[in-house]
Amino acid sequence: MTAHSTQRGAANVETAQPSLVASVEAGGTKFVCAIGTGPDDVRTTTSFATTSPEESLGQAVAFIQEHQRIGLEVAAVGIACFGPLDLREESPTYGRITSTPKPGWRDTDVVAPFTDAFGVPVGLDTDVNGAALAESQWGAGQGLDPVVYVTVGTGIGAGAMVNGGLLHGLVHPEMGHVPVRRHPDDPFEGVCPYHGDCLEGLASGPAIEARWQRVARDLGPERDRAVALEAWYLAQLASTLAYVLSPEVIIFGGGVLKLPGLLVAIQAETATLLNGYLDAAVAREHIDQYIVAPQLGDRAGVLGGIALAHRQIRGSEGYK
Repeated sequence: MTAHSTQRGAANVETAQPSLVASVEAGGTKFVCAIGTGPDDVRTTTSFATTSPEESLGQAVAFIQEHQRIGLEVAAVGIACFGPLDLREESPTYGRITSTPKPGWRDTDVVAPFTDAFGVPVGLDTDVNGAALAESQWGAGQGLDPVVYVTVGTGIGAGAMVNGGLLHGLVHPEMGHVPVRRHPDDPFEGVCPYHGDCLEGLASGPAIEARWQRVARDLGPERDRAVALEAWYLAQLASTLAYVLSPEVIIFGGGVLKLPGLLVAIQAETATLLNGYLDAAVAREHIDQYIVAPQLGDRAGVLGGIALAHRQIRGSEGYK
């Protein structure tokens, strides 16, 4: 009888009308804020450049307050934030950005401004874990587990949904800082202030700009060479993830992935690295279904904030 009651309760949670919540996607380049219940019900959005912590977090709080005054009362706030973050709720520095290279943001408490302003539950996770959660719930990862979401932009990061929970541990995954084998024809030293030529140091948006003296969208005649180098490095991450976490899908998003031909090049390079070793048809024969673009597109991060807020309301079940 107990099991039967639990199943009925779970069904009621799934079929209940989702609460109206606020989402803050706090990126290193820009903030995106929204109020809604899910991808088919986003009532209002805004975006603005990431500046100082006081200005950017203040703008996000003001956005929510403005819409509460006109009747959009939110039951929770979800924050999908760039990191690194302290996500240990028992820690005295929970909710703070830690060793970020972004000037002015180290030790910033990104949770307190929202708990102080609204007095509602506030869910926090990395921007990539938020995107992984959204893609698992509404996008390219539906019905799959584990799911990994990788973003390649101002930095490189990855979030993972494993056994229904977002992957945490000693800290949270920092997959953008894994060491990679340097391409034999790449003399670039890397831009990571901590490691130099880690994955982020060699393949992020700033690395592209520093190597080629052009931003990714304006590479001109260097584009094909840049795509080949990006695929060389990013496929090393994809193949490592395939071996270590054994995800059922790897989703690549972020601004750099808008380079024409890059996703296809990552798929091909990953297939070469795996060399048929994984005994799974999707990895051996259908690599284009294993390494994919986000189904939610550029909305994965902000929808991740909505999903985090809903999880916070439900008591954060399933977190790892």
